[in-house]
Amino acid sequence: MTRADEIARSRRPGAPVESDAEGGSGLKLPKPPQRFLSRVAGPLRSLFGGGEAAESRPPQTTPAKLPGELTRALSGVELPAMPHVTEDGSLKVMPPHGSGAGRAFRARKRRASSGEPAWLLPFVLCAVLLLSVLPLARLVGAGLSGLVDGQAARLIFEPATFAALRNTLITATGGMVVSLVLGSLFAFAAALTDIRGKLILSFAFMLPMMIPPQVTALAWVEMSGPASPLLKTLGLAPPLGSPQLLYSLSGIALLLGVQHAPLVFLALKAGLAASPRDGIEAARLAGAGPFRVFRDIVLPLAMPGLIAGGAIAFVSGIGNFGIPAILGIPAGIETLPTLIFSRLASFGAATFGEIALISTLIAAISAGGLIVQQRALSGRDYRLIGHSGVRTAFALGRLRIALEVLLWSVLALVLVAPLLALVTSSLVPAYGVPLNLNTVSLSAYGEILFRQSITLTALKNSLFLASAAALGLLVVTVPAAYLLTRRKGVLANLIAILIEVPYALPGIVLAVAFILTFAAPLPVVGLSLYGTIWIILAAYFSSFLAVSLKPVMSAFLQMDPSLEEAARLAGAGFSRRMRDVLLPMIAPAAGASVILVFLIAANELTVSALLWSAGTQTLGVAIFNLDDSGSSDLASALSVLVVVLVIALMAALEFFAKYLPEGVLPWRN
Repeated sequence: MTRADEIARSRRPGAPVESDAEGGSGLKLPKPPQRFLSRVAGPLRSLFGGGEAAESRPPQTTPAKLPGELTRALSGVELPAMPHVTEDGSLKVMPPHGSGAGRAFRARKRRASSGEPAWLLPFVLCAVLLLSVLPLARLVGAGLSGLVDGQAARLIFEPATFAALRNTLITATGGMVVSLVLGSLFAFAAALTDIRGKLILSFAFMLPMMIPPQVTALAWVEMSGPASPLLKTLGLAPPLGSPQLLYSLSGIALLLGVQHAPLVFLALKAGLAASPRDGIEAARLAGAGPFRVFRDIVLPLAMPGLIAGGAIAFVSGIGNFGIPAILGIPAGIETLPTLIFSRLASFGAATFGEIALISTLIAAISAGGLIVQQRALSGRDYRLIGHSGVRTAFALGRLRIALEVLLWSVLALVLVAPLLALVTSSLVPAYGVPLNLNTVSLSAYGEILFRQSITLTALKNSLFLASAAALGLLVVTVPAAYLLTRRKGVLANLIAILIEVPYALPGIVLAVAFILTFAAPLPVVGLSLYGTIWIILAAYFSSFLAVSLKPVMSAFLQMDPSLEEAARLAGAGFSRRMRDVLLPMIAPAAGASVILVFLIAANELTVSALLWSAGTQTLGVAIFNLDDSGSSDLASALSVLVVVLVIALMAALEFFAKYLPEGVLPWRN
């Protein structure tokens, strides 16, 4: 034995050392059974060519057993198939690695090595099937049955349906154009220029998307027209008898554009922030002016964000219910979402089949918009080469103040003025009364908070639904995020797509899917969810599953996996690792997930507008019903409270932004 071997063995912990006859040191190993050696010696000699030469060789020292830590570290290494000697002396080759037994063994070994519990995948699959696949499959089945029965052609070519389809396409397209103009202006300014106050500007520009659409429509109605309390107070109101211009297709398109402009802003700003600045600097050095640089360099790089943002704004406009309901119903203008609402209100024998077909039509138009987006993006190569991360591409110089004035003026027009008009309307006793010291009153707030039982019920329902959805979804999203970040392959991609589908669909379509699924009593238990608050909660779970998943998944992706691996090697099970290692690290992201879901769910209208019944009204439904009944002061007061809640929650998220993973807060993207 060499000196190196002796030193290595002396340093191995727990290895007994004893002196041999020659004065060396070696490991004390157990002697192999002689009966076993005599039985297998012959076959082994014939197989490996030992013969007499092998007998003349000196005996080989048996290697020592590897330490437990090294054995576990090498547990995933696959060795080639080795022959196995049976007791009768015959050779039997082990199954190759491609066999079914080998694949099953390796799959079990991978699960064991990754620490993934056996219940995790079935749990996530069952949740996705119940929240996504089952309702949408029921909707598709109802739509296909209508096609087979020939009802689809008759329904689509009805004058009311055809007019609603035309109005939907006009308003969604017009809203997309407005969103592209506003979103592009703010995105280019925030991502590529040296303007001041970018964070505050982005925060304020995101508010219209967080405010419920019916509140946006109500605020604009209170701001314009001859009876506007704000314009009457300022002495700027048009003459009595002048038409309200917002009660038109162009008015609906304008407000859809304002509501969905932040979607274009987010899609475009994220792409511009990651784009390389090498091309811009090279064009400047070559003598190109700012307009030439913008046209030839910046605009082509921004094209993916523009196409994606435009498609999202179009799809969102197709399924928007709040704005067409506030502005279109008084003017007799119907879109497909309001047509579904009116058909459900006048319930009949064929109602479920009709709303299923109309919902399928909305889903088909939305899918068509997304397909056009994919085709537009697939026609070119948008891969980028270069260094990104430079904050400013254009130093505006003397034009900076002019651009800042333009941006803040647009914000004052589309955000501050409507909200100020909403506050003014909530402080006057009736719509059309100017605000002064003699007319100012807080009676509307007292009525809403202390005397109106309907609004109190709506407030309690919205707080319960938003809290239950925000907290309950963590039970699904934390295991799902863990699974999707640890697993790769077709199954993980399919689960991610199924989670995103309900959020991508218009809310009116999702509501119809849940009506069709839960209209009949549930099997086995015999209970019906339709007409109860639980069907709204189930729809919220489906709609906001993707919203809750994104922050948690971002936290898992940014976590060092060696921390969990160290806990697993120390013997900690999945529940212990989740409790002591994973949950403390994803807690800030989970908190952001709760606030984001609560923020959206507390102000939701489109889903609950079709699912509510007596006693299950939400805040969005209450605002719509108050405005529809002529109580504009009460509707304005409740809307102001909702806006204050939205701003408070967004400010709380901004306060804890430094503890959150990147990409969780949309205005910080």
